[in-house]
Amino acid sequence: QVQLVESGGGLVQAGGSLILSCAASGGDFSMYSMGWFRQAPGKEREFVGAISWTGSSTYYADSVKGRFTISRDNYKNTVYLQMNSLKPEDTAVYYCAAERSGLRLGAATYDYDYWGQGTQVTVSS
Repeated sequence: QVQLVESGGGLVQAGGSLILSCAASGGDFSMYSMGWFRQAPGKEREFVGAISWTGSSTYYADSVKGRFTISRDNYKNTVYLQMNSLKPEDTAVYYCAAERSGLRLGAATYDYDYWGQGTQVTVSS
């Protein structure tokens, strides 16, 4: 069974930066497309960005484009979300997700097969 564990969340001031990590175990991480989503209180889970299994392709939501960067290290079975120029509206629980076929770089929650438990990011104004 694939397990995904996020870490790196916390409290940061507006304009600051955070790096989230998502460590995978129990599957063939190097073959998965990986995505990041977030969910603010009272809102639906929304797409943040995704990265192909090779790391050569990335795809971002317009709301984070130019501020967030996704990368991966297939030797460490880890995907990262570098978040810069954070805004209060970025406050949410952030989730990583894995798409096991490696064929899709989806933006919908139903595109993904496995999910982490989430890590809280709070941006103060």
